[in-house]
Parts: sequence; structure tokens; C-alpha cells
Amino acid sequence: MADSKVRRTRRRSGNGFLDILNGLLTFLVIGVLAAGGALLYGASQFYGEGPLGQDTTFRVESGNGLGTTSQRLEEQGLISNRYIFQLGGRAMERQGRLKAGDFTIPAGASMADILKELTEGDPIRYAVVIPEGWTTWEAVQRINGDSNLVGEIAPLPPEGSLLPGSYDYMPGDTRQSVVDKMQAAMQAELDTIWAARNPDLPIQTPEELVVLASIVEKETGVPAERPQVAAVFVNRLRQGMRLQSDPTIIYGITNGQAPLGRGLRRSEIEAETPFNTYQIDGLPPTPIANPGADSLRAVANPDAHDYLYFVAKGPVPSDGHVFAETYAEHQRNVARWREIERAAAEQAESEAEAARQALEAEEAGEAEPPATQ
Repeated sequence: MADSKVRRTRRRSGNGFLDILNGLLTFLVIGVLAAGGALLYGASQFYGEGPLGQDTTFRVESGNGLGTTSQRLEEQGLISNRYIFQLGGRAMERQGRLKAGDFTIPAGASMADILKELTEGDPIRYAVVIPEGWTTWEAVQRINGDSNLVGEIAPLPPEGSLLPGSYDYMPGDTRQSVVDKMQAAMQAELDTIWAARNPDLPIQTPEELVVLASIVEKETGVPAERPQVAAVFVNRLRQGMRLQSDPTIIYGITNGQAPLGRGLRRSEIEAETPFNTYQIDGLPPTPIANPGADSLRAVANPDAHDYLYFVAKGPVPSDGHVFAETYAEHQRNVARWREIERAAAEQAESEAEAARQALEAEEAGEAEPPATQ
């Protein structure tokens, strides 16, 4: 009787242990299933289509980490859950690879797509582009016209102080900051070029180099000609000849604020002004444009030749120029240019007349009543 009670007690005791073990296993299975479900849910959210309804631009500020970026993405409606985005970024080891800048995020982009774009994509590029030979007034007009920039430029930068080129910025940057970059770039370029100049130049200061380079820039649109044109003006300075450059007269008339839009008048060529290099010795008082680095280098190290004159070779600037050592040779080149100029004018007039006749014939045909059958 006593043995039977002991066996029953042991049996009950063994069943209690199994119950506890089964309960633990059940909780473990439930936990695994819950974790697996959470992972599946997170993955579906991370890789599934996002809530963004249309393409938009998102900015990663410089210094922003994964936490701040995920919060801003959620606030702007680009993702549905910042914690899933953040965990996904950490799992893929992307937390230290975010790029600063503006990025285009397409409609419906998943969190994975967005993360890849912000860490591997190229930010939208914002830039102001100033062509070689533009005046400071023209450059400032373009900078002022860029609506992504803010603030005012004051005062107007000196002529010749801006290095032409492309300058990146972020929307919201000030216009003055772009000008500051251009001026710093010009100073750095000028310092380098001045240090490597031909020591025998008839130019005493870096400022004079910029003045002559601006004239070279306006005289030719053919890059390969710049050292030749620069040498012509250097040769003239060495011999005490006047530069006789038409663009200097034009700058004195327009102050660089607009194209002249016509040929020079004799009275303008004969007028004694500070910028008229037909009337003054040496260089004008300031640059007449913002020269590019190639023109600066051309003046610093011009070609070695004895040319003193040049004239256009053809009717368009890309035709370049022909050069001469003597005035007699130059006159022959000018005569040939006049013939080319006259032929081009006659051709243009002939084409205009043909166009007029074609229009008249077309209008006459429309005015006539249709033929009866």
C-alpha cells in the first residue's frame, strides 16, 4: 500500500517537470515564430513598395547620420517606419556611408531603394557656369538670376576678378558665396601662372597680366590662337606700339553691360578715352572681361614670333585669324578679308531675296481663287 503511494507521487512529480518543459518549449517556439514574423514583416516593409506618390527631392544635410535621416524621411512621407529603415541600414552596414546633398527619390521607392540612392547615388548637381570672356556685370546677372541662391552681391566685384568656370553650390547658399569662390579661384590660378611666367615679359604686375589676358580673351574665340594673339600684343608693347584692340573701345562704350550690336564708328575710334587703345599707350586701366586660365597662361608664356598684326580669316570667329609681321603684309590680308566680307554680305542678301520671293509666291498662290473645272 505504501509502495503504491510512492509510485503515484513519483508519477505526479515527473509529469510536473514535463509540463514545465513543454511550457518552455512552447514559449520558445512562439518566440521564434514571433521573431520570424517580425523579420518577415520588417523585410516586407523594407523591400516593399514605399508610400511616396510622386517623384520628390530629398536632402541629406552635411553631418546627418542614419537616425536623423530616417526620422526626416518618415516625417516627409518617404518611408512608413523610421525604425525599420534604421535597422535595415545598420544590418547592411550603411550607417556611415550617407552622402550629403539633394537626391531624386522616385514614386513608390522602397526603403532599400532609398538607402541605396542616399549611399551610392550621385547627388543632384547645382552649379553656376560662367563662360570665358564674360564681363563681371554679365556674370553677376547670371548669378542673380539663379533662384536657388539667396541674398545680394555687394559691391559689384572688380572686372577681371572672377575666374570663369563651373561652380557647385547647395540651394540656399548665398550669391556672395559663389562670387567669393570665383574670386578665390582667380587669385589661386593667377598666383600659380604669375610664378611660372616668362621673366622677359613687358608686364610688371599680375594685375597687368589679367588686363592683357582679358583683351586676348575678347580678340579670339579659337583656343589654339591665344598664345599667338598674346604674342602680337606683347611684341607691340615691347616696341612701344599701341595695342589697337577694338574690344577695348567697345568696353569703354558699354562698360561691359551689353553687346554693342553694331560696328564701331570712326568717331569712336578717334575718341580719346581711357579704354581706347587706338589712342592710349600701353594697357587700359582695368580688364575688359574675366579671362579664363588659358588666356592667362597665353599671356604669361606667349608664342615666340615677330607678328605685329592680325585680321580675321573668315566670316565667323571659328575661322580664326591670319598674322603678319609688316604693315604692308597686313594690308594685303585686310584687303582679302574685305573681299570675303563683301562676298558674305552679297550671299546673305541673295539668300534673303530668295526667301522674300518664296514668301511672295506662296502668298500670291493662296490669294488666287481655286481653278474651276
